[in-house]
Amino acid sequence: MSAPDNDLKPEEFAQAAAEAIADAQTRGLREAGPVLADAGLCGVCASESAGGLALGIEFAVPIVAAAGKLRLQWPLLETMLVAKALGESELAGELASGARIASWALDGSLKDGWAGHARHVEGSDWVLVADGDGGAALLATAGLAIEEDGALDPEHPQAWLALDRPTVLARLDAGTFAGLQREARILVAALVNGAAEGALETTAGYLSQRVQFGRPLSAKQAVRHLLARMRLLQEATRAGVERVLHTDEFQRVRDTRPVLANALANAAFVLEKSIHLHGGMGFTWEVPLHYALREVRKFDAAFGSGALARQAGRDFIQSV
Repeated sequence: MSAPDNDLKPEEFAQAAAEAIADAQTRGLREAGPVLADAGLCGVCASESAGGLALGIEFAVPIVAAAGKLRLQWPLLETMLVAKALGESELAGELASGARIASWALDGSLKDGWAGHARHVEGSDWVLVADGDGGAALLATAGLAIEEDGALDPEHPQAWLALDRPTVLARLDAGTFAGLQREARILVAALVNGAAEGALETTAGYLSQRVQFGRPLSAKQAVRHLLARMRLLQEATRAGVERVLHTDEFQRVRDTRPVLANALANAAFVLEKSIHLHGGMGFTWEVPLHYALREVRKFDAAFGSGALARQAGRDFIQSV
């Protein structure tokens, strides 16, 4: 990164990201990639030699938050992380340029012979899968048997992959993959919190315009109390994401699991209450808050549906 880039601030990326994401939303999966890449989003953390910006993960946080807020149906988080992990390779350059799309299977491994919870893998060129020995492998999706699972989201289903004789394009060692997993947890927390922020803004706007008995719904005390609680949870998640980006008072890296567990729970609460306050219209096409809720639930299932919080609690008890 050149000297003038040192003055960049992560929050400055949010507006530019939102404009590119809004444009990408109007395009197909393949057409969206170059739009996002031209705005520097796919390669924000990738090596400069691969065409990226070589910025820290803190610059990716506002980008994925904007993606969550606008309900982007494209694996931006996965593509930018895999592009970073691949370093100076040509594969990283293809991801940073938007020419290729990468997904990430959050469950299973090569050793297991299957993998799952991979977003948009059916339209992706590559998928990152744990190898079962601490590292990971980047596989070509062509030739893989893909079974879609629409239980949580029939329109944008997750997928299960049969890993019989996969084509391995690159491998990540255990250290690199562990660092990538940590950053993924931070970015997923930012993504779902962005979805919660978007739902909260939509709900507040609706309640200020919906009039009953001569007053807008937002004037009712019970509604205000609920909105305040929703904002409190959403802001608490944002503060947690910002905090986990820095070391603690002993210069130790902070645990990302509590932040992600809280983000998933808080986002689900905010989204469910947003749908409730819309009188159920959050499940309609006119107010599609259900898309964001489905995305949160899919991530929650991928990370064990509460397993993160339970494991973090056990580890804390054993440490004292």
